[in-house]
Amino acid sequence: MVIVARNQTKGEAARQEIQVTSGNTAVDLLLADLSSQASVHQLAATFLERYEHLHVLINNAGVFLTKRTLTVDHLEMTFAVNHLAPFLLTQLLLERLKASASARIVNVCSGAHYTAHLQMQDLQLQQGYNVWRAYAQSKLAMLLCSYKLARQLEGSGVTLNCLNPGFVFTNMGMSNVGPRAQSVAKAILSCLGSSPEKGALTSLYLAMSPEVEQVTGKYFDKLVPKRTSKESYDQALQEQVWAASMQLVKLPMEA
Repeated sequence: MVIVARNQTKGEAARQEIQVTSGNTAVDLLLADLSSQASVHQLAATFLERYEHLHVLINNAGVFLTKRTLTVDHLEMTFAVNHLAPFLLTQLLLERLKASASARIVNVCSGAHYTAHLQMQDLQLQQGYNVWRAYAQSKLAMLLCSYKLARQLEGSGVTLNCLNPGFVFTNMGMSNVGPRAQSVAKAILSCLGSSPEKGALTSLYLAMSPEVEQVTGKYFDKLVPKRTSKESYDQALQEQVWAASMQLVKLPMEA
């Protein structure tokens, strides 16, 4: 098992917790800042150098920012981390996944995508930033590209499915409030959201269950396949977002 963290101390704590809880000592920690495309490239290179096989890739990065922020690549942070980072990482690891088939890709999306309407001319939200709009459009973009990639992978032995983990109480978004407000926010949100353990159940189901071994191109909510927004099935829009994403991560389009 390989886990990815941005922070060495927090990542090491998570690695040790997994080892103790599971009894599996073969847990590796790789460090990466997913807001940096150079860091994503280095992450992929390090993995490919160390490991010959990749059977399951779970993309579960996310930010929720009240203010428009740019990455080192001069991209809007929410779109860059929530969509472009997993998009790029998946592309960089795709041949290893195919060589390891049967293999699975699991993309953690969100029910927020139902409220999103992509404006292709303003994916970077320069014409008016809104925290919910930014988050929702990043998850819709992930879903659109996931559906396209799932079709591309048919017959390859690699499946790709998306999921909604529901509202899970984590520290995501806590950087948006001050120290005093954090304690109040955590107390309220802990009552409203499910635990990270419960929130991870659908991800684990899609990653490991034999019931979905041959299932691909679906969106799951609480272990059940569910239809997504009408916009997410628009194949012309899927192609547009895919092309824009490839350009933003500086990868060549397929011949």
